[in-house]
Amino acid sequence: MKHITITSEFISYAPEELQGDDAILVEQAIEATKASYTPYSHFCVGAAIRLADGTIIKGCNQENAAFGITICAERSALFAAGASHPDVPVVAIAIAARDTDGQLLRQPITPCGSCRQAMIETETRYGVKLHILLHGSEQTYACEGIRHLMPLSFADFD
Repeated sequence: MKHITITSEFISYAPEELQGDDAILVEQAIEATKASYTPYSHFCVGAAIRLADGTIIKGCNQENAAFGITICAERSALFAAGASHPDVPVVAIAIAARDTDGQLLRQPITPCGSCRQAMIETETRYGVKLHILLHGSEQTYACEGIRHLMPLSFADFD
């Protein structure tokens, strides 16, 4: 038997440290939370992605009484980009959320497993590691590549 350690590397930014394109992308993700349709959970998630040409596309979660067809913010944005700009690589994604009281989460939110798998497929499709920003009002985590969030992924096989 052998023990294996798998590590993930993140940078944690205080609110005042996030600048430039990253700050803009996080603000767009926060803005996207306002368009969420969440009559059941009242948990609003927004995502904003940046394409290689600088275009920003927003997405938000959309709930449905038939929960299986509910879609998360991350996939909403990624699929919109794939449909409207299929030949332009996705290079970054920011994710933010509001709790049931409408307040931004204090700690960064992480994507669900389905969204992580969709992000892996996006990296595979374009051959580009995503710059990922997970936002909370007290700090924002940043990492380069989805495998920091999903190191043993469905796509990692020989």
